[in-house]
Amino acid sequence: MLTMAQPHSLTYAQAPVKPTTIKGVVVDSLTREPIPFAMVLLQGSSAGTQADADGRFDITTKVNFLCANFSMMGYAPKDIYVSKGEVNDLTVELSADGVALKEFVVRPGKEHYSRKNNPAVQFMEKLRDMKEKYDPRNHDYYSYDKYEKMNFALNDFSEKNKDKWLFKKFKFIFEYMDTSEVSGKPILNVSVKEKLSTAYFRRSPHAEKEFVKGIKRAGVDEIFDEESVQRFLEDVFKEVDIFDNDIAIMQNRFVSPLSKIGSGFYKYYLSDTIPVDGVKCIELSFAPFNNRTFGFFGRIYVPLGDSTMFVKKVVMNVPRDINLNYVNNLRIEQTFDKAPDGCRIKTKDDMTVEFSIIPSSQGLYARRRTLYENFSFDKPENDGIFNEEAKLIEATDARQMPDEYWKENRMTPIKEKENAIDKLLTQLRSVPAFYWTEKTISVLVSGYIPTGDKNTSKFDFGPMNTTISGNTVEGARLKVGGMTTANLSKHWFMKGYTAYGFCDKKWKYDGEVEYSFNEKKYHAKEFPIHSLRLHHKYDINQLGQQYMFTNMDNVFLAWKRQTNDKVTYLRTSELEYKRESENGLAVTVGLKHQIQEATRWMPFVDGYGNWSDKYQQSSVNLTLRYAPGEKFYDARFTRIPINLDMPILILSHTYSPKGVLGNKFTINKTELSVQKRFWFSAFGYTDIILKGGKVWSKVSYPDLLLPNANLSYTIQPESYALMNAMEFMNDQYLSWDITYWINGALLNRVPLIKYLKLREVVSFKGLYGSLSDKNNPEKSLDIYRFPINALCRPMEKTPYMEMSVGLDNILTILRVDYVWRLTYRDTPGVDKSGWRIALHFTF
Repeated sequence: MLTMAQPHSLTYAQAPVKPTTIKGVVVDSLTREPIPFAMVLLQGSSAGTQADADGRFDITTKVNFLCANFSMMGYAPKDIYVSKGEVNDLTVELSADGVALKEFVVRPGKEHYSRKNNPAVQFMEKLRDMKEKYDPRNHDYYSYDKYEKMNFALNDFSEKNKDKWLFKKFKFIFEYMDTSEVSGKPILNVSVKEKLSTAYFRRSPHAEKEFVKGIKRAGVDEIFDEESVQRFLEDVFKEVDIFDNDIAIMQNRFVSPLSKIGSGFYKYYLSDTIPVDGVKCIELSFAPFNNRTFGFFGRIYVPLGDSTMFVKKVVMNVPRDINLNYVNNLRIEQTFDKAPDGCRIKTKDDMTVEFSIIPSSQGLYARRRTLYENFSFDKPENDGIFNEEAKLIEATDARQMPDEYWKENRMTPIKEKENAIDKLLTQLRSVPAFYWTEKTISVLVSGYIPTGDKNTSKFDFGPMNTTISGNTVEGARLKVGGMTTANLSKHWFMKGYTAYGFCDKKWKYDGEVEYSFNEKKYHAKEFPIHSLRLHHKYDINQLGQQYMFTNMDNVFLAWKRQTNDKVTYLRTSELEYKRESENGLAVTVGLKHQIQEATRWMPFVDGYGNWSDKYQQSSVNLTLRYAPGEKFYDARFTRIPINLDMPILILSHTYSPKGVLGNKFTINKTELSVQKRFWFSAFGYTDIILKGGKVWSKVSYPDLLLPNANLSYTIQPESYALMNAMEFMNDQYLSWDITYWINGALLNRVPLIKYLKLREVVSFKGLYGSLSDKNNPEKSLDIYRFPINALCRPMEKTPYMEMSVGLDNILTILRVDYVWRLTYRDTPGVDKSGWRIALHFTF
């Protein structure tokens, strides 16, 4: 359990070399029942912790102290002197003194907890009722300066590691060891990020902006895309507002102790009155009824006699048994001051997380410390900032600020060991074992092999996951490709590949030239895109199989549940203009010419028996995409969502005029997609994707609206796990994809099963469509017949539906679903049910 800072000013000499561990249980001296949430303070230091709901505590520290003090409202405090530098296993007995705030004696343990007539619950409800009244966002304007420092380190990294074989060539790293200011454990900093900014708020019309004046970054994570890493960290380690109903951190939703549903989720206790920064405060303790759910245990401090119910300080941790992956401890501490008009202003937000990716392996330590000052409720002089498209505006020289700037403007000094990471990395990279390990990780993450380091590589080979693959038509398939980088040109980019199939004995190829109107840091897909792209490609086209976040020739998709022969050869030439805006709007306009070559599986034969060896189409394409506040990781071939909290709307239209460049028909085709995630606090979330489309004109089957069939055994988004490719032929459709991630809300309550930390997931997908007479080859003889071996059919009045029930978080990385086909079960050659699997990494 992490230590918790307390307001003591007395300090002592240097900490002992060996850490001191104090663990055990706090019990009632008469009933022997555990006392939940008792306070444990190490007198003479700022360290401490809090017992959990079972009265158990565990703290390891290297700070020096006099003794351990145990206290709880309604009990006499007790001092215990322990053996320094050793493990102390204690059973601490506290005697009831019968004195408590408002004569309310806390007698926890196995007594029945009641919300009714409970002064602690009433106190919490008063806090909750007053939170809106003193919100600083009630002002017309609100601004402040902000300093944020993010540390990553190896946790509990002591000198005993010197004797391990892994560190024999890295003895020098022990010169860079530091000590956590929170836990007192030895750490080795591997990454430090600093950011200085000014935040601006306007109530009407609502606007929130942040102007970044300085960014400084050093660490081993330099191998990742800098902007994408920043977006990921901001999403995982979000600033916490305890006055919201939900608290979003670790890409999950936790119930706030001041939530509207707080009294049904938490137990509350009036614990004690203690001084905080010289102000005597009432201490309100809280803990979830179920320690495995997404909640906190901790304390809220409110000045005694304050009628405004002003919150002075909050300290809270996640329970040790919580169903949260990789996190051993998570601690949040916030402090507040009162503005002249009584509203609250946050002065510090300190979050510390201890990770362990693999149990019993080397742990990781992360700390995000944010300090605030220079608060103002006046209209800012540069109020034009509210007209900026982006929420985050970065100064052009923010990443080039000199050391003198940081020394003058940091709100807290940076430690010497934190400032020496660049020197540490230089020494580490001089060791071949580390150098090649770092290079290998970079290839695994990016999918590309560079021809130099990040600052010199002008051409990268990849993506590597498509080098070897296979399918029914090509058999084994080999592919080699690559792309130029901004080290060659910051505006001009080229990429391409060549591939060969050993069964069809054909070469395929792809070539692309792109001009970016924006300067790029490394690759062309960096946000925001503003470019003109010329593209030519010849490859197989798998009809009715479009994967959203991976390549069609990904080696992990090669194992199919049925023969995949719904294939043509497609030659594409296109000219595309794309512009993305900071407000989330993207516009894409393209001219495309396609020639589809028939195969023996997919022939082009019209109703009169006329055969064609190819099918041509020239089109104008327009796509509007609006995703305000969207966050994603900028991979080089696609974008991987960091979260799906914000709505995503996509509207596209294709127009092909008859007689132009071989067009047989005039084609008009429109599609609309709406996507949104809905959170249910700690009880999970639902992802909903709704789509609709219509072909307004006569077309042949390659241009119909073919639903995405997933023929692999993996779980793929926005596709149907038990539908065959080209099974349903529609020229208009409506579809839905609903997935409820229950996050263990049910299994967390099942004895024994709850220790596996499994999470439930339920999915329901469907498609309702139809085929008009003009696009039905049985009634329109001048369009191509449906291929006989594809077993195509128009959809009846019944929609296609499938549902799945699965377990997520198996060994923290696997999701396994069992899928049922609910309709059209009597169709020959279809799978009625089956198992599907996916890797799913999440906190």
